[in-house]
Amino acid sequence: MNYIQTDIEGPLIVEPRVFGDHRGYFFESFSQRDFEEHVGPVTFVQDNESLSAKRGVLRGLHFQKGDAAQAKLLRVVRGSVLDVAVDIRPGSPTFGKYVSIVLSGENKRQFFIPRGFAHGFLVLEDDTIFQYKCDNFYAPEAEGSYRWNDPFFAVDWGISPEEVILSEKDAKAPFYKQD
Repeated sequence: MNYIQTDIEGPLIVEPRVFGDHRGYFFESFSQRDFEEHVGPVTFVQDNESLSAKRGVLRGLHFQKGDAAQAKLLRVVRGSVLDVAVDIRPGSPTFGKYVSIVLSGENKRQFFIPRGFAHGFLVLEDDTIFQYKCDNFYAPEAEGSYRWNDPFFAVDWGISPEEVILSEKDAKAPFYKQD
């Protein structure tokens, strides 16, 4: 695997070595030993999967607070997404900045987001399957979110607001309030 540092310290792009021939392909999608060698000790305890039926579905920006914070390793099995990580670590020199990457079934890239980031993704193709590992269990009482189009974060989603498909919960997410 190839681990690529992003413009913000912490999030990493992970590119697997894909072996293909006339039968199809094979790649190792995760190795604890390799991951720890390049990232450090992270123990994933939960795997999640979502299907988004339509292009334009936007999920996020989500995070968990305090002891329930989560690091995530994300990938797309089918279709494609624009995946976004926003630095919300208090005191971070890149607080409020974001990094984005296109993940797809075709490019097989993965995105590691450490604790202390809000996460969201925009579905770029119908019938996209998105999978991710978390290093902490989901805790509804620690859940937080910010509005996908919050001007403080100014994420460039590359889509017009009229095309975005949101859950009711994401549509009502609060804006970040500067102190």
